[in-house]
Amino acid sequence: MDTSGLAPRRAAHHLLQQVTTEGRLLSELIGAGVLDHLEPQDRARAQRLATDTLRMLDRADRMLKPHLRQTPADHVMNALRLGTVELGQGEAAHGVVNAYVEIVSRNPHVGRLKGLTNAVLRKIAAAGPDKWNAMAQPLLPGWLRQPLVVAWGRSDVAAMEAVQAVAPPLDVTPKGDAGAVAAALGGKILPTGSVRVAGAGQVSQMPGFDTGDWWVQDAAAAIPVQLLGDIAGLSALDLCAAPGGKTMQLAARGAVVTAVDNSATRMARVGENLRRMGLQADVRTDDAFDVTGQWDVVLLDAPCSATGTMRRHPDLPYAKDGSEFGDLIAQQETMIDHALTLVKPGGRLLFCTCSLLPDEGEVQIEEALERHPALTVDRAALDRPGIDPAWITPEGGLRLRPDIWADIGGMDGFYMAVLTKPA
Repeated sequence: MDTSGLAPRRAAHHLLQQVTTEGRLLSELIGAGVLDHLEPQDRARAQRLATDTLRMLDRADRMLKPHLRQTPADHVMNALRLGTVELGQGEAAHGVVNAYVEIVSRNPHVGRLKGLTNAVLRKIAAAGPDKWNAMAQPLLPGWLRQPLVVAWGRSDVAAMEAVQAVAPPLDVTPKGDAGAVAAALGGKILPTGSVRVAGAGQVSQMPGFDTGDWWVQDAAAAIPVQLLGDIAGLSALDLCAAPGGKTMQLAARGAVVTAVDNSATRMARVGENLRRMGLQADVRTDDAFDVTGQWDVVLLDAPCSATGTMRRHPDLPYAKDGSEFGDLIAQQETMIDHALTLVKPGGRLLFCTCSLLPDEGEVQIEEALERHPALTVDRAALDRPGIDPAWITPEGGLRLRPDIWADIGGMDGFYMAVLTKPA
């Protein structure tokens, strides 16, 4: 039996199992080394296959449904999903079918279903990529789609899903001249100053990585710090700093930066990136609520549902179920109140979340203004290059969604607002 490519497919199957049955995140799994046993090429293939399948999971399930009397055990269903996506992408049927039959047959609990696996995948192969490509775009799981439809409407959510069904390009933030970075990487400068690179390879091998000319950061995530304008010489606290993109932005703009996060591992990575970029910051591992002192600027990129990052992390809708939303929203409220105690009189709090849920964005600012009537929203901060007035919300923040710039790859979902403390 031809089982070429079995190792990366088995690894992709393991990743998919962990996400869909154990609620694990791909970043967590890969960070824990589950792919370290593979050669670099196979490691990249396994990660790409798992990610593609999660991005297309709804379409794969609809493609499979006519061929299944009932949903088989997770181990089998995930093998069928992976095989369906590969066949839809035009992979050779012989190798795909044999590999997933082998993966199913090796499991003593479901090995008897290898015949079902073979039969179903051969029917999918017979339908071919044409039928796959003709199917409707994948939908988000209902637990997440429903609140998004309530917030934005069906047509807008469908527009977001269309963007999230396509693997996104790579965005980087230049440390200095964006034109030089774009030329070196073969990228394009976006209206807000980020550089977008299509078809990027291994990041660490790209020109300018080792020399600290740029760092990876979605264009949406790069906008919040821009709202602060000229911060050279000001003291700035990044209260939830990891993974460090905004810390580096603050430092590159000349602020005297203190970066805090409660994860020692993640903060070690922030320190490594600062050194690679030749930037300075006081890096501390601490709980945000234990931080004392006062700064001119406090950046609170609060823990949130991360629903805005699904185009880059398609595992999120399948690893989570929304049960943590209430706790996160309550935590954000208390973090805003604590962060305000760290802002000097006349200073500013920059609040942001990578969420598509208004309860984690617009509503948080509305309620913060009710709790702290002396606060003002700095609407003038939104007058920046590349900022579309249509993104500005009634309370004075910015709402970014995946369907913005859809024709060039979209952007992450984000919310942000700048609050000024009375002098």
